[in-house]
Amino acid sequence: MTGTQPQPTARFYGTELSSRLMLGTSQYPSPAILAHAFRRSNAAVATVSVRREAAGQAAGEGFWRLVRELDVQVLPNTAGCHSADEAVTTAQMARELFETDWVKLEVIGHADTLQPDPFELVTAARQLCQDGFKVFPYTTEDIILADRLLDAGCEVLMPWGAPIGTGLGIVNRYGLQSLRAQYPDVPMVIDAGLGLPSQAAEVMEMGYDAVLLNTAVAKAGDPAGMAEAFGMAVAAGQLARTADPMEPRNMAAPSTPLIGKAFLE
Repeated sequence: MTGTQPQPTARFYGTELSSRLMLGTSQYPSPAILAHAFRRSNAAVATVSVRREAAGQAAGEGFWRLVRELDVQVLPNTAGCHSADEAVTTAQMARELFETDWVKLEVIGHADTLQPDPFELVTAARQLCQDGFKVFPYTTEDIILADRLLDAGCEVLMPWGAPIGTGLGIVNRYGLQSLRAQYPDVPMVIDAGLGLPSQAAEVMEMGYDAVLLNTAVAKAGDPAGMAEAFGMAVAAGQLARTADPMEPRNMAAPSTPLIGKAFLE
């Protein structure tokens, strides 16, 4: 079953994706449920942890085989890295292991919030872009940091909605709206913090190009059902955005014409 409607393709680094939903691959109850979640959601990208799979043991090899069978774009990440050097080394391992130059760049600076370290992030991004990587940097809604990442060579930005794994949704709506307005032509993916499909629809209505999430699906009571719901929400939000929504107004306006109505004297 594939419940989501077809969506206009999204383009990242020249690659067209058939869906604007990206899913992580950790914390699922079983590999079978993970695969079912991808099928029902029509997600086009799977993020994978380099550190988990780099050991090369039988379990890791089985996981990599499962990811290949999903027939989606693989986006390795540098989760768990805390310095530019560590992230660059991990990305280089990922390119060999997963045979892709795509990398989701994470350089964590704060243990409690998992907020990225802006200085190490920009340093790593610059090195990786110079080395031919197609970098997807996990960042915040900070416009100055976004500018530095773009100057470093990134062609995509991945701001958070809220700290990773919290499910809080859109914590700084103004900040995300401002970031989107500041760089209208830069592909942007909301990465982390979403907990409900309605939140995914909202960020798509704001003009974001895609949504990446993991915990909200993997930790749901029915991960495959939740994945399908997110897929439908992303498609609905994108369709709403392109349908030119009405502008909100402060005063009521009757939706029924007044001319021709009967009235009493």
